[in-house]
Amino acid sequence: MSGGLYSMDQKDFDQTLDLTKVKPYGDTMNDGKVQVSFTLPVPCGDEAVEAAKQLMKKMGFENPLVVFHKELTEGYTFFNCYGSTVHTVDFSSIHVPKVESTVMDMHATDDFIREHIGRKIVAIGASTGTDAHTVGIDAIMNMKGYAGHYGIERYEMFEALNMGSQVSNEEFIAKAIEMKADVLLVSQTVTQKDVHIQNLTELVEMLEAEGLRDKVILVCGGPRISHELAQELGYDAGFGSGSYADDVASYVAQELARRLNK
Repeated sequence: MSGGLYSMDQKDFDQTLDLTKVKPYGDTMNDGKVQVSFTLPVPCGDEAVEAAKQLMKKMGFENPLVVFHKELTEGYTFFNCYGSTVHTVDFSSIHVPKVESTVMDMHATDDFIREHIGRKIVAIGASTGTDAHTVGIDAIMNMKGYAGHYGIERYEMFEALNMGSQVSNEEFIAKAIEMKADVLLVSQTVTQKDVHIQNLTELVEMLEAEGLRDKVILVCGGPRISHELAQELGYDAGFGSGSYADDVASYVAQELARRLNK
């Protein structure tokens, strides 16, 4: 298609973009347009709308506009608002620690393990501590997997055990010793009062006390987990929301091969 916007080169379109001062993009570059939704514990009415506008200004938005508001229940009002933020971020200075591995599908990972390790990888996983949620560990381990990504139990070159939920760290370590596990996979969903950090830290300390920490690949995952946090807590890798069995299995296979071939 020729003419107008569609004939513009990317470099022409981005000529006003300064990566050291990045703003949200709405209609035009650097306009800072943002949509914000929130609820205030006030009765629905003109005063509520004005309160929402004032709050938007205090949050750093210019020209705030309440485009929709509705009473949720008596004394509570929901708002959809637009505004232009005055703040920017220096995108060029951002560095996010990431798991360093090449993501492969199940078949490629199995082939990699056959070639570089020559035996099955023993992996056990659990939602440890008081966490009763298994959705995370099931997505990574169960044979059916999640969203079209087969779980580790389906891999030919993994011997996998999913211990389920509310598994104590003591029980988890005992099973790791019994099975001579290569990798421990820990899922943490419950995060109130940072209970996940306490539990993850305790596991590392117990493994160190048993002299096992350096003998296993230790991986954790969950909605509040990042690779950076995992490493700070003493884990080898961390996987957050949007991770699949492919990501975890690929990393584990490549990391174990690296350790065995040092």
